[in-house]
Formats: sequence, C-alpha cells, structure tokens
Amino acid sequence: MSGRNGPLGPKGLREIHWGDPVAAAHTVLDEHLGPRTEISRNPHRSQAWAKDLVRAPGLLEPVQEAIGPNVAVENTFLVIKWPGEDFEVPWHQDGIDDRIELDPQRSVSAWLALTNAPPGSGCLYVVPCSQRRGYLPYHLEDDTGAGRGRAQAADVPDGLVGTPLTCMAGQGVLMDVRLLHRSGSNRVRGVRIGLNIRYVAPGGIQTLDGSTPKLDPVSGTGW
Repeated sequence: MSGRNGPLGPKGLREIHWGDPVAAAHTVLDEHLGPRTEISRNPHRSQAWAKDLVRAPGLLEPVQEAIGPNVAVENTFLVIKWPGEDFEVPWHQDGIDDRIELDPQRSVSAWLALTNAPPGSGCLYVVPCSQRRGYLPYHLEDDTGAGRGRAQAADVPDGLVGTPLTCMAGQGVLMDVRLLHRSGSNRVRGVRIGLNIRYVAPGGIQTLDGSTPKLDPVSGTGW
C-alpha cells in the first residue's frame, strides 16, 4: 500500500501472535533480575533467544507481507518495567531520531510482549491513523536522573490520550514507523517485558549523522 497510509493500512498497525514467549521471558529474568535492568540495546546481536525471536515465523511473515521478502533488523530494544518503578516512555515515533530516518514504505516497527501487558502494567497506548501526519518535530524528555537516559519525545498537543493496546504474552503489534505511541509505568504486581524491533527493506534507511547503518539481514537476498 502506498501513500500516507503506509504499508499497514489506514490505522497504521496490525496486531499479531508471534509465538511462545516462555523460554525467552525466563532467560531475560535470569539475566536481568539481579541488576534490575530497564533497557538492553540490541540483544538480537548477542542473545540466542533474541536472535531466534526476530526470525520467528509468526512475526517475520507479516513483516514480509508489509515491506517485502528482503528484511533486515536495524535495531532492537529490550524494555523491562519492574513493578512499582517509575518508567514512562513519552509519545514518540520509531522511524526518526538524530541518527536515522526510516522510509515509511520500506520499514516497520514491532512491539512484542514477552510477559502479559494488561492495563496498568505499562502497556502501549497508540494513536491509530497518526502516521498520516508524517514525521513530527521532537525533543528529549526532561532529565529525570534515570540511568536509562532520556527518551525522545514527539511534539504533540498536551492531553493526548490515545488507545490502550493490551497484549498477552506471545502477542504483539506491527506499527508504521510514524505511528505515535507511548507507555506508562508498571503499577501491577508482575514484571512487564517487551521487545521493540525496527525492520527495514533494502533502501529503507537514511543516516543523518554520516554513519554507516548496521543492518542484520533475516530474510531474502537483496543485501
């Protein structure tokens, strides 16, 4: 699909069931429970569970339907929200930052639930159809002193609410890289673990800082 709608249609998102998360969730907890890690960058480059997950048929097949058979991973973020800890992610778009800009017709982002993400757990909130606005100006969030650093925040009207997107473990959502989304802090008893992935097709990434993009092909021969 072309035009402002993007490859995922008018709403800019598609809910999916990507597979069984139990083994991956146990591995993540074994590694990160002690240090109470909140963010781990690019686990698909070093962790077997993440290498397998980015290639899971239930995930890769809908990605290929959206952007074609040649697919690479540009980036992954493991996000762990511990119960009772303040960890809010502001409204943002996955396809642009100070380093890169993704072509919305040749890229898609994924959010995968490794544990249940019910209301109150820090589940995703999305603004369906917001990809039609294109990329928005952005800024860094206020400095909270958190060790995870400062997140990028899109310039949006105050009071923007969005639609909650609750997921059970093993479910997830594909999103247009321009789709506005955010998440709140985890106020339930269990840990909330999610994996964010940016997928691109050939020619789908432009670097803005002069660097060479590091892509990890997962399907096709167009690399």
